[in-house]
Amino acid sequence: MNTHKYHELGAFLRSRRERIRPEDVGFLSGPRRRVPGLRRDEVAQLAGASVDYYNELERGAGSQPSEQMLAALARALRLTQDERDYLFHLADRPLPAQSGTAAHVHPGMLDLLNRMPSTPAQVITDLHITLIQNPLAIALVGDQSAFQGKRASFLYRWFTDDDARRLYPEEDHQAQSRAFTADLRAAAAARDARDTEAAAMIEELLATSEEFAALWAEHDVAFRRNDQKRINHPTLGLIEVDCLNLFSEDGRQRLLWFTPALGTENAEALAMLSVIGTQDLSPGLA
Repeated sequence: MNTHKYHELGAFLRSRRERIRPEDVGFLSGPRRRVPGLRRDEVAQLAGASVDYYNELERGAGSQPSEQMLAALARALRLTQDERDYLFHLADRPLPAQSGTAAHVHPGMLDLLNRMPSTPAQVITDLHITLIQNPLAIALVGDQSAFQGKRASFLYRWFTDDDARRLYPEEDHQAQSRAFTADLRAAAAARDARDTEAAAMIEELLATSEEFAALWAEHDVAFRRNDQKRINHPTLGLIEVDCLNLFSEDGRQRLLWFTPALGTENAEALAMLSVIGTQDLSPGLA
């Protein structure tokens, strides 16, 4: 990586860190703070990086950051899309796909997510790739960060990996399959005619999943907007929730949040998530 660019990368990160008010990202802004904006350890915490690694980046040293780390830093520092693109330029990394795991999270959705600390919430793409989750969402449906490539899509895993289906009771699988298939058709139709990402997923699922092929032939089309779901939690058992969706202007991203299903007694179970915390759960929901 170009040495000059690496020093520019460190300076850019430092400048973006210093402009953020700690209270806007969930930290206390007390009288003992001696630096403007966030501290280095706070940025590292928000980005899921080690403090030593982030310190190296700001010093213009260390190894070239990955696309995933750059995306995490862009979210932690609340970068605009133009700033995110510049960050990738300084790191000599190609810009990520608009819907991949390193996609830039819609700023409004990221702000709303951060304002929902007591509600499980996450941002996904129209192909059900999880971009970011708050701690309660991870506690409820599992951490999505381990999945890459086409398996980053929960919809893809639903039809190709039996482990993905453990999240829902078996008697709900048929309804979920129908909903995922109809949603994919709607998402594909909403994309530009020259788009190949959704088309490639559909083609592969048609070739590998008889269930998907049969449902696709029924031509149902409907976005998943508001669902009532039953989730198998390894500690709390079966939890019934309402899953609500807020779509971005272009429809490519969705903010999902989970509330106790109306008419049920699941509020206490969801409240317990903050006590239980994150665990190594089954592959999660998207």
